[in-house]
Amino acid sequence: MDVAASVQKVTEEIMLRMSRHVRAVTGKKNLCLAGGVALNCVCNGRILREGVFENVWIQPAAGDAGGALGAALFVWYQLLENPRKIVKPDGQHASLLGPDIRDEEARAFLDSIGAPYEFFPSDDAIYDEVADLIIGGKVIGWVQGRMEFGPRALGCRSILGDPRSAEMQKLMNLKIKFRESFRPFAPSVMRERVQDFFETRPNEESPYMLLVADVHPSQRRDNGAAMRDARGLAKLDVERSTIPAVTHVDNSARIQTVEPDRHGRFYNLMKRFEEKSGCAVLINTSFNIRGEPIVCTVQDAYRCFMATNIDVLVLGRLLLRKEKQPGAKQHEVDQYLSRFQPD
Repeated sequence: MDVAASVQKVTEEIMLRMSRHVRAVTGKKNLCLAGGVALNCVCNGRILREGVFENVWIQPAAGDAGGALGAALFVWYQLLENPRKIVKPDGQHASLLGPDIRDEEARAFLDSIGAPYEFFPSDDAIYDEVADLIIGGKVIGWVQGRMEFGPRALGCRSILGDPRSAEMQKLMNLKIKFRESFRPFAPSVMRERVQDFFETRPNEESPYMLLVADVHPSQRRDNGAAMRDARGLAKLDVERSTIPAVTHVDNSARIQTVEPDRHGRFYNLMKRFEEKSGCAVLINTSFNIRGEPIVCTVQDAYRCFMATNIDVLVLGRLLLRKEKQPGAKQHEVDQYLSRFQPD
């Protein structure tokens, strides 16, 4: 832990020095970041908070995958000399550049394997049901429309949960993601409420989950004595805020702001959850398990759903409950999943 913290600290100092140098040389007020280190959300947050630049934008597929996008843009604008047009808020289309999933496609697959599901006749009906399920402590696999391009699930290939639950972090890490229990989860927050839950500017934008901010003091709990007494991983057991499942031990969180224009159905679900619970935040983690890529197809989503303790799978307006699936009993899962293994 000490080595990791030291590497992080040095990385932050290097990025801050580079940023200050670029600002001094160019005089520009806006910074655009790409490359693998730009996925370091803590560094990005410090650059923004310390006022080196007024605005920071990070390419959402900032790792090696973004090189493909860069190559295409280079050819289009510089080699072919096409005019560059400014697109607001940005031209990334919420990073939803992957394959689509439609209700008809999902129905055809589920019918072919005899998987029972419920079809909801309207979007409002599905938002109502899923919001109630989250409030009831259920973990939701949420699959809607086109897949995200990049390493972050942004509300289209996501696992969702209630951030107010003190047990949800350990539950989702150990029984769903199959990874270390200390790993923090990211919060999605309605953009117009971001300043109520986190220390950001009003209506601060972080649509691609690439900035870290501290939980707002009004949402924190006075746990100074408990944190001083706790040692090592025991610090995770101390509730630090009203949204403990997404609050790291230093009171920080990697935030995604959600808005209707970019995020559509995900925003509407969050709005319904807020109306019912008073909380404008959801746990949002990528729909996959450790060592596997984020689910892409209906088949991927169903396989991951059946192989984990996710309670409910939502595919568009189709809803599947784990207890009603033919392979829901643990001793039947392996045999059931073997049907989806490639030849």
